[in-house]
Amino acid sequence: MLKGFRDFILRGNVVDLAVAVIIGAAFGAITASVTADVITPVISALIGAPDFSTLVIHIPVLHHVPPPPNPLPANYVAPGEIHIGKLLNAIINFVLVAAAIYFAIVLPMQMLLKKFQPAKAAPPTTRPCPECLADVPLAAKRCSHCTQPVAPAA
Repeated sequence: MLKGFRDFILRGNVVDLAVAVIIGAAFGAITASVTADVITPVISALIGAPDFSTLVIHIPVLHHVPPPPNPLPANYVAPGEIHIGKLLNAIINFVLVAAAIYFAIVLPMQMLLKKFQPAKAAPPTTRPCPECLADVPLAAKRCSHCTQPVAPAA
């Protein structure tokens, strides 16, 4: 009964589900905080922007733009602005989550699976001699110990 439970827990689908839950719930908030509070200030110090998430690329607008709404909605993006800082924050979050999942779940799970799954036996390379029972290579036609003819391997 416990062996069946162990096999169920160690199946790939259960591990994939656990990884998805952890990515969504636990590591999302932690990596967002690390990105916003630790990595972003370091990168912004190198770039010179006060807040890395406000890093914006402005492109020229080639047509008449109506005035922005008042008050501005929370997700409002002005025409001709590319918010590259938010994209970089998302990429950093993704890399941190992927690294945490790999080193905290995938790598230990692979080691655990190696421990519980038996190693596959290599195919035999020898066979016993019918006369003296010495090990004879599969391709041999005579035994090297007693020189008796050996039937070819099937």
